[in-house]
Amino acid sequence: MYKRKQYQTIKSRMEEPRRFLQVVLGPRQIGKTTVVKQVLKDLNFPYQFFSADNVPATQTAWIADCWNTVRTQLRVEGHPEFILVIDEIQKIKNWSEAVKKEWDADTFNDINIKVILLGSSRVLLEKGLSDSMMGRFEEIRMTHWSYPEMHEAFGLSLEQYLFFGGYPGAAPLIKDEERWNQYISGAIVDATINKDILYDSPVGKPALFRQTFELGSSYSGQIVSLTKMVGALQDAGNTTTLAGYLNLLSDSGLVAGLQKFTMDRSRRRASAPKFQVYNNALKNIYCNLSFTEAIRNSQAWGHIFESAIGAHIISNAFIGGYEVFYWREGDKEVDFILQKKSRIIAIEVKSNAERYNSGLAAIRNMYNPYAALIVGRSGMSPEEFLSINPNKLFE
Repeated sequence: MYKRKQYQTIKSRMEEPRRFLQVVLGPRQIGKTTVVKQVLKDLNFPYQFFSADNVPATQTAWIADCWNTVRTQLRVEGHPEFILVIDEIQKIKNWSEAVKKEWDADTFNDINIKVILLGSSRVLLEKGLSDSMMGRFEEIRMTHWSYPEMHEAFGLSLEQYLFFGGYPGAAPLIKDEERWNQYISGAIVDATINKDILYDSPVGKPALFRQTFELGSSYSGQIVSLTKMVGALQDAGNTTTLAGYLNLLSDSGLVAGLQKFTMDRSRRRASAPKFQVYNNALKNIYCNLSFTEAIRNSQAWGHIFESAIGAHIISNAFIGGYEVFYWREGDKEVDFILQKKSRIIAIEVKSNAERYNSGLAAIRNMYNPYAALIVGRSGMSPEEFLSINPNKLFE
C-alpha cells in the first residue's frame, strides 16, 4: 500500500522517547487514519485505537475511559510502553482540558503512554490546542494528495488528476462518474459541512451556507463580488454573513475566497473574492460536462486547469505557512500571489485557450517579487508545477 511522506515522520516520533503528544491535522478523506494505522502495523508496539466519531459530544469522561483502558493494559500485560490513538478528538467538548489532565498525570507518574490525536476540523482542533495544550504537542499537518502521489498510487493521468482531483478514496470510482460524484458529495462535502462545520459553528442559515459552498465551488478560479453573490443566492443574507461563511469553508479545507493583493491589509478585506477550491473534485462535482466532454471544451478546460493549479497552491499553504491572493488592476491580472513574510511570488496560469496578459510585467514593476512564473503555455509545465511544493519557491 502507498505510504505518504508523513508516515515516516509519525513512525520516527513514535520510536523516540515520550516527549510530546502528536497531533495529526488535515481535511476529511485524505488518509490521516490510514497513515497512522500503517505506522501502528509496522511498529512492534502495543496500541489501542479509539474514535470519537459517534460518541456524544458531552461525554468528556470518555477520554479518561480510553486512557484508563490503556493504563490498565500497560500495567497488567507488563508492557514497557503503549500507544494511544484517538481519532476525531475535536468532537468531544472541552477535549483539550481532558487530554491535558490525563497527559500531565502520566508525565507526573512516569507512565510511558505515547499519544496520537487525529482530527479533521482544523478550527476546532487548533482552538483546543491553543487553549490549554501549549508546550505539550507537535503538529503533523496533512493536506490533499498531489498529482505525483495520485499518479504513483492509482495511476491517474495528468488530465484525470486535473478533473477528478486528489481524494484517494474516490480514485477507484472515476470510471463511473456518477458513483464518483456521489462519493465526493456524501463522504466529503456532506460529512464536512454537517459533522464538522454545522456541528459547532455559529451558522444561522444552514441552507444559505450550503448554497455559498456550491456557488463558490462552481466558480472556482473566478472573481465574484459578494454583492453579486447575495443577488444570486435564493436565501440571501448580507455580504458580512457570506464573508463569514467563506472563512468557515476555507478553515475546513473546502473552498476559499482569496483576497486581492495589496500592501494595505484593510483594503484586502474590501475586495471581491476569487473563489478557489482546495481540491478540484469539489469544483467538478458541479460541472455539467463529463470528463471526456470537458477535455474537448477548451473554455471549460481552461477554468478546470486554472482551478487545479490554484488547488495545489492553496492546499499546500496549510503546510507551508504562506498566504495566497490574486491581483488585478484594470485589465491587468495575475492569477495567484503568494506571500511569506517579506517575499512575494507571482504566478500566472495559462491554458492553451488564453491570450497574453501583461499582469506579470506590471507586478514586477510595482512589487519586485522574489519570483514570477507562468504555469502552462510558454512556462513551467503543469506536470512540473504540480510535482513541487510551492513553498520551495520561497527558497
